[in-house]
Amino acid sequence: MSMWDEKKIRIIDIADELGVSTATVSNVIHGKTKKISDATVRRVQEKLVERGYIPNMAATLLSQNNSRIVGVVVNNHPKYEGHVLEDPFVSSAVNALSDTLESHGYFLMLKKTGNIMDIIPFASMWNMDGMIIMGFCEDEYQKLRDRIRIPFVVYDGFFQNDRNICNLLLDNYDGGRQVGAFFRENGREKILFIADNRLKPDYDRYEGLCSGYGKKVDFLEVPMSKKERQAHYWDLLPVFQNYDSVFAASDYYAVEIMYFLIHAGVRVPEEIWVVGFDDMELCRNVMPQLSSVRQDVFLRAGKAVEYLDRMKTDRSYSVTDIIPVQFVPRMSCGRRAY
Repeated sequence: MSMWDEKKIRIIDIADELGVSTATVSNVIHGKTKKISDATVRRVQEKLVERGYIPNMAATLLSQNNSRIVGVVVNNHPKYEGHVLEDPFVSSAVNALSDTLESHGYFLMLKKTGNIMDIIPFASMWNMDGMIIMGFCEDEYQKLRDRIRIPFVVYDGFFQNDRNICNLLLDNYDGGRQVGAFFRENGREKILFIADNRLKPDYDRYEGLCSGYGKKVDFLEVPMSKKERQAHYWDLLPVFQNYDSVFAASDYYAVEIMYFLIHAGVRVPEEIWVVGFDDMELCRNVMPQLSSVRQDVFLRAGKAVEYLDRMKTDRSYSVTDIIPVQFVPRMSCGRRAY
């Protein structure tokens, strides 16, 4: 489209086509959407794009104080081996955040990085209204808070929050406790917990498991490298055969372990039960269906956006919120498919 054609696209034309006021269109362009319904905001945005107004709209967003752009930043940790956005937890979180942000009139901009300080130029360059960050460590979040004034929500932080940071975390201990209680009530006698570290949140899940079961259970720390981990499983096959139940710190590890066991000739669930954590979609799409601890990804995403809005109006606002979880037994623990 030429510059001349672009100039001919007027706010009044957009308003007339949609049957709304010019003020409504102008407010959407400038991010002033609090008094406009989500449906109307979406209609106006779609029409602006359709009519080629988006270059003007983008320029406005980047120059104003209220850009409506929220950066979602994911730690590209080496353990993901270049596939962080394919991880079930990360992909489901980003999916829920995308829907929730859009429904609140925000634009999502996604970044993966192994260095939390990369967020500083990223946030500045795109004039972020706020950020949602996942996968980094306590000291990294504190350093970032000292360097930027932009509101941010930590999606999965595990630290004593005494700063103006909003911190969302799952009730990891209770999730483990529910699994432990289930094992105890069903007479399981040899339990193994598997994770790639002994830090939060995985260790909280382990301690909850021990509490729910009523006594300490074994902890197997596995390598972060997939190739090394799979070789490790084969070396430990005789060890696995001493257990009747395995609780893995994530669905990804649980599916990986279940596949290994079945491939090695161990029957699931007849000889060993397997449980994961997060209850991602893949739990219902493997055979046997995987038992897991469910988190409500849309509740978590909604909380993240709610707290961003609060921090925009009150820069000193700070909260740590614990999201409840629920254990869901399936075929991998001898239950029916559903």
